[in-house]
Amino acid sequence: MSNPETGRPPVQNSDFWNQRYAAQTFVWTANANRFVAEEVAYLPPGRALDLAAGEGRNAVWLAEQGWQAHAVDFSDVAMEKCRRLAAERQVAERVTCEVADLHDYVPTPDAYDLVLLIYLQIPQVELTPVIARAAEAVAPGGTFLLVAHDSANLKDGYGGPQNPDVLYTANEVLAALGDRLEVEKAGVVERPVETGAGTRVALDCLVRARRPR
Repeated sequence: MSNPETGRPPVQNSDFWNQRYAAQTFVWTANANRFVAEEVAYLPPGRALDLAAGEGRNAVWLAEQGWQAHAVDFSDVAMEKCRRLAAERQVAERVTCEVADLHDYVPTPDAYDLVLLIYLQIPQVELTPVIARAAEAVAPGGTFLLVAHDSANLKDGYGGPQNPDVLYTANEVLAALGDRLEVEKAGVVERPVETGAGTRVALDCLVRARRPR
């Protein structure tokens, strides 16, 4: 159902995601996002903050690599699945979960060696303060990593949200970061998607940045 004022699909709330996550199985996969695994592999384990963590696949994977991971999501159903996955993977002692809405959530500044924002789907005007607070949570020497469905995916890529309001670009992320962090990588990345008709390519935006020591 579309928004009658804009003709665009509505932005989903926590009730929508609670219903989506209600199944015992995982909506996508219990494995870490490919870009998280690639970009984080070389980092020494420390404290990690996974914002909009969903069912916790990235937080649990980080814990398996030796990180102390704190997962935050506004879906209590998702956070319960995160706890369950952490227990199944025998890393429950290294994963904590918190139910909170990122519109209001203020993480502890300068506290995390890694801060993740992976596929957060909210309008740009709401996204900007979330990114700013996430950046401020990065400790000296720490890393910020954002991966999202790129705006170009709507026309030139495969799958993903069909609402342009919740798609964005690396340049928009950089504008939200301001001069808080030193940017190491920013741009469009391709993500192969296996379908019944063969391999398709989705377009994501990826931004990795670091806080100087």
